[in-house]
Amino acid sequence: MWGMSNQTKRLRSNMTMAETAMWKLLRARRFEGHKFRRQTRIGPWIADFCCYELRLVIELDGGVHRLREEEDRARDDDLSRRGFTVLRFGNETVLGNPNVVFDAIRRHMDQPPPHPSGSA
Repeated sequence: MWGMSNQTKRLRSNMTMAETAMWKLLRARRFEGHKFRRQTRIGPWIADFCCYELRLVIELDGGVHRLREEEDRARDDDLSRRGFTVLRFGNETVLGNPNVVFDAIRRHMDQPPPHPSGSA
């Protein structure tokens, strides 16, 4: 098992209010028994939350992401090529109505998993 990088440790210890709230809802298999990890590395990226079983990445975005849409799109495309689905939510959604996130995860669970190459 690889150790955590300094960046991963820093991100875990400096989570935003929305990330902390989401982690309380996802940790310890609290969401329908699925194991989520926080601030976990996938290739060159660090995902806010990841469930390997569901091949799902959840990203929580604050205002700075509006300035980084192109970079986020490239990152999401790469994660998709690696076989993950990326769901993005604004911090205000998580803090104000986390059921929106849970409903999206459930919809994802009802879909067939993506093919790692992006094609069937």
